[in-house]
Amino acid sequence: MAKRYGGKFSPDGSDTPEQPERNQFEGARVDPVGARANVMFAPAIPLVFLSLNDGAIGMTLGLVAAGLLTGAAYLLREGLRAEAAFNARRVARRPAFPRKVFASVLTGTGAGLAAFRNDYLDAETVAQVSLLAPVLYGLAGTVLHSLAFGLDPLKDKGMEGVDTFQQDRVARAVNEAEAYLTAMSDAITRAGDRRMEARVERFQTAARELFRTVEEDPRDLSGARKYLTVYLQGARDATVKFADVYARTRDAQALTDYSALLDDLEQNFAARTRKMLLDDRSDLTVEIDVLRDRLQREGVRLD
Repeated sequence: MAKRYGGKFSPDGSDTPEQPERNQFEGARVDPVGARANVMFAPAIPLVFLSLNDGAIGMTLGLVAAGLLTGAAYLLREGLRAEAAFNARRVARRPAFPRKVFASVLTGTGAGLAAFRNDYLDAETVAQVSLLAPVLYGLAGTVLHSLAFGLDPLKDKGMEGVDTFQQDRVARAVNEAEAYLTAMSDAITRAGDRRMEARVERFQTAARELFRTVEEDPRDLSGARKYLTVYLQGARDATVKFADVYARTRDAQALTDYSALLDDLEQNFAARTRKMLLDDRSDLTVEIDVLRDRLQREGVRLD
């Protein structure tokens, strides 16, 4: 099909380049919790069933060991997600609670307690029970778990010269904004439209780009606060109402209006992000000019 030529030098052209449409998969990341982490839930299952007929003490030891192994698997999942979020950001603090480290410790403790249970059941008297084997099993389980999944990030990243008070303010604002995005995701699933779910995810990608920009330069928080609070709160409320209406009526006009709202929000969030990046570049230019002036005053010749 023929298409009218257009561009910067065409009669109706514009000097402003058009922004390419964002792909719905842009910014998507694979869930760091895979089969390797999920299989850590498996050892607790046979341990529970094998402990049911071993008397009060044997059953209690087996159930406690299974609970420790299950808690370790859960902490491992959360630790992997926290590590992925840490790696995705340029400026981040180390986790306050090292989940992967505690998962390794719980895994070793559960393995040691399971070994102690077996030794207790096989021994004829309590005096014959040795603690050496359970301790060795526990240490081996802790070390192997740490080698398999690694440790939590132990150092802050990109925090040199950052005002911690301002960073805490940004963290609270971003956490509140993330709660709005999570509520949007939960609400849009009730609409039962996969296309709109993907559309909401595309807007959330644009919003999170704004979050990352504010995190890298906390001075941008004052200019972006209404985007993190007022606009996202309105987007959440609109998503909830749209999901309720569209799930009952399948109103095409409501779908069109909500899609247009997401387009406007995405464009405004992207424009605000670009403006903050341009301001940062202006600050860099000022710093360069000031440094050049100082070098010239010191008698250093710049070509």
